[in-house]
Amino acid sequence: MTAIEQTEAARPRGTRLPRRARRNQLLGAAQEVFVAQGYHSAAMDDIAERAGVSKPVLYQHFPGKLDLYLALLDQHCESLLQAVRTALASTSDNKLRVRATMDAYFAYVEDDGGAFRLVFESDLTNEPAVRERVDKVTHQCAEAICDVIAEDTGLSRAESMLLASGLGGLAQVVARSWLHSDRSVPRDQAVQLLTSLAWRGIAGFPLHGTDNH
Repeated sequence: MTAIEQTEAARPRGTRLPRRARRNQLLGAAQEVFVAQGYHSAAMDDIAERAGVSKPVLYQHFPGKLDLYLALLDQHCESLLQAVRTALASTSDNKLRVRATMDAYFAYVEDDGGAFRLVFESDLTNEPAVRERVDKVTHQCAEAICDVIAEDTGLSRAESMLLASGLGGLAQVVARSWLHSDRSVPRDQAVQLLTSLAWRGIAGFPLHGTDNH
């Protein structure tokens, strides 16, 4: 169940919830408000009302708006990283790995909750704590891709990291562009086009110790 779904399920006022369930409910409400209004326009009053709780209840869990935003950011950065790692581990066929990884980014930006906007399109990127988290997950995703490239090609870690950063950046930027174009190309087709582009590049580096790609 997503944070948004947890919010919908737990929204009626007067319901006493376990602390973890209440926290998840508040995070779901905050996500809705932050995605719709942006950080600067969102108010704790709006989030409390959306969650169906009083402001004191909200402040019991999160001392301030930034704390709430960072908790959400941590949650969704971790979701992206796990999606990329899962895609890379899903097959030993490198072409299928590329496709799975590209699709992971498309699935991430297509999620109905709009969480990707908190990570990639935040209006709070000048806040050091936000910038640190976004840079960290971008680096971690690249590292996960780098591990596969380095192992398979025998390229140095630095060389593999450059390629991995390129692949991750390509996937993220194109997936967002696709979403903002109102998905004018069906997702499967868009993923396949991007996979073909990426594969034609990365396949130029032969498997370590072989003449095959």
